[in-house]
Parts: sequence; C-alpha cells; structure tokens
Amino acid sequence: MRTRFALRLWAVLFLAVAAAWPAGAQNIFEKLVMPGELVQGHAKLEKDCANCHESFTKGAQTKLCIACHKDIAKDRDMARGLHGKRPDAVKALCNTCHTDHKGRSADIVQLDKETFNHALTNFPLVGGHKEPACDGCHKPNVKFRNAPGQCIGCHKSTDKHKGRLGENCQTCHSEESWSKVRTFDHSKTKFPLTGGHEKVTCAACHPNEKYKGVPLACSSCHQLQDVHQGKYGAKCESCHESTKWKTLRFNHSKTKFPLRGAHAPLKCEACHTGDLYKDKLGTTCIACHKKDDPHKGQLGQNCLQCHNESAWRKKVAYDHDLTHFPLLGKHAIVPCEQCHKTPSFKDTPSACASCHKDEHHHGTLGNACASCHSPNGWSRWRFDHDKQTEFPLTGRHKGLACAACHREKTEGKISVPDSCYGCHANDDSHSGSFGRACEKCHNTTSFR
Repeated sequence: MRTRFALRLWAVLFLAVAAAWPAGAQNIFEKLVMPGELVQGHAKLEKDCANCHESFTKGAQTKLCIACHKDIAKDRDMARGLHGKRPDAVKALCNTCHTDHKGRSADIVQLDKETFNHALTNFPLVGGHKEPACDGCHKPNVKFRNAPGQCIGCHKSTDKHKGRLGENCQTCHSEESWSKVRTFDHSKTKFPLTGGHEKVTCAACHPNEKYKGVPLACSSCHQLQDVHQGKYGAKCESCHESTKWKTLRFNHSKTKFPLRGAHAPLKCEACHTGDLYKDKLGTTCIACHKKDDPHKGQLGQNCLQCHNESAWRKKVAYDHDLTHFPLLGKHAIVPCEQCHKTPSFKDTPSACASCHKDEHHHGTLGNACASCHSPNGWSRWRFDHDKQTEFPLTGRHKGLACAACHREKTEGKISVPDSCYGCHANDDSHSGSFGRACEKCHNTTSFR
C-alpha cells in the first residue's frame, strides 16, 4: 500500500513540476524520460521530441506524422494505396501499427507477410501474381510503396518485343498467364479487321513487330497481288472488299456510263487500259469501238442509231423509214448486208434493178420495176392497165401476158401496136379486104 501511494505521489509531483517548467525545460525533462532510441530513419528527429510529440497531447501525434510523410497524407486524402484504402483510413492513428523508440535497427513497419491483404494496395494480386514471393517485386532497401506498378517494371528483361510495342503490356497479355496472349481488339484501331483480314496472323502485316506507323492502304500489303500493276491507284477498296479479293463491289450504274447488255460482264481492264484516274474514258461507242467500226466512220459516230448494247452485230435497230427508201413488204426482213454490199451504207443504189436481176423482161421494160411490181411479192402486179394506159384490157385481153402484146423493142422501149390489126394481122381471115378497123365488127369477148 505504501509503495503504491508513493508512486502516485511522485506522479502528481512530476506533473505539477512539469506543468510549471518552461517549454525548453520540458524538452530536457522529456529526454531524460525517453524510453529508447528512434529508428535509423528518424534519428535526426531525436534531438527535439516536438518533431513527433506534443506534450501531454496524445492525439496530435498522427497529425505530426502525416505532416512529415506527405506521400502518405496524399494517399489518405485520395483513398489510394494501403493508407488510403483501409476501412479506418481517415480516423486511423499511426501508432496503431507503427511504434518507435525501439532502437536504431528496429522494424517499426511490422509487416506480416502471411496475413497482409494486398487488395488494399494499388496493385491487387490476381492470376499469376498470387504465387510469387514478396521479394519477387519488392526489392531490398526500396520502400514497398515504390515497387513498380506497371508490367514493364518487372518484366522488362523478359520482354521479347524489346520495347518495340511500348510498355502497355496488358493490351495483349493478361495476369493469368504471361504466355497466353488474349485477343487484341483491333476494332479500336484505325484499321478494324474484317472479312479475310480476321484470320491473318499479326506478323503478316506487322513484320518485325512494327505496330506504329504501319501504312493502312491496301497496296502497302497487296502490291504484289495487284493485277492492275498500279494503274488503278491505291484505293483498292473502291472496287474490292475485304471478304474476298476477287469480289467486286464497284457500282458502275452511279457513273455516267451504266453497264448494260454485253457491257455488264466485261472485265474492268477491257475498257480501262490506262491510268484509272489520269486517263478519262469517252462515253461514246466510237471511243472504244473505233477499230471495230466496219463502216470506217462513213456513217458517223452515232452508232446507237443502228446498234444496241445487247449485241453489236445482232438486233440492229435502225429505222429505215427515216431514209428515202423505207423497207416495205419483204424488204423488211432482208439482212442489211444483202443490199449494202460495202461498209458504206450511203452508197447503196435504190433502183430495183441494182439488186434484182431482170430475168423475165431482160431490160425491155426499163428500170422502173415499181411501176408494175410490189415489194410484198415480185409476182404480185400492181400496174393498172385500165387507168394508166389508153388501152383498157377487156374481154380476152385481160388474161394475156404482157409479152403477148409488148414484144418488139425499139431503142430500149417497147413499141406497142395501137390497133387490133397490129396484133391480129395474121388472124385476118378477110385478107385485108375489109380494112383494118376490126373493132367495127368484132369485140374483145370473142374474135368470132
């Protein structure tokens, strides 16, 4: 009892004396009662207890700690790192985990590696990071907080890309397994992989792992496959698509020359023989078919007057009615070449005799065949003897052939008798005794 009372008495006297002494005297007094030396890192603070303590104010110690450890103060304010993510980060007192006055070599961090929750740091341990020991990332004499937080900080020596792909390793690799490369999302780049590009290996487009500055033009990779040999420029995507190189998607109907008829299946190079962008093609037929023109330009350049795009040599659609020789009757089905013997259609004669050899009259009736014949049929007559001559055919005269009366040719013309006696002299049973006016007694119905 006396010992306990004595201790209490000394304590009361100590507090009373300490409160009465000036501040400098208190520091001397505190040094006298200091429990032990500070750790090596705090040794320079040992000369003045006020660096870490306020006399008889226990709660002020944490405020003095974070005033000195500014990086930890910032972590607490921004809720990051171990000191900012722990549940009691705002209210926690530093001396809850850390203590001092244990000597120069004391460990005041007191980290329990077995129970430490790494999820409270800025680098949670997941995947392949769970198994390595602490010293795999935390090197000696380096603060734990200064351990590298990026992949390249630890894996630089094992980077087979030798830094060519930058330091953002997690773009392709995952923490589950370094050798297991996860699919790179190429759609977030300026060149999304579509169609046939989806199955191409990275090295096919990125030789020597060159990923920056890779050209995006098709010709940069497919120059050797360019069957046009650069004549059509580098904008291959204007006609081709990534699904299949041979599949064309160019819509020629949006140009000034839609492809119709026989033009539709033609290959591009059939017309585009030069530079696609420098050599402008004409849209007239003669621009491409000048060498194929059998008329040698004699009929002009408006080929569409006769021809169409379905077939150049077939289905000629020229309107012959626009000429001075309309095609009537059987002339309508006659092939052009049967009348137009030369490529120059303009020099074709229009006279019947130029095409139809006179095998019946032998030219005795002249060249005006149309006076008697019709284009609906050569054997069809259309000469009206009753209206076109002064000798109407009546009676037995109607059935006679032309040559029965028109027999004699004089200077290219037929001399036709103008009286009965001219044809029937040999039939005169009167031997001319009644004269030659036969029509006075006889008629055309029957001579007898």
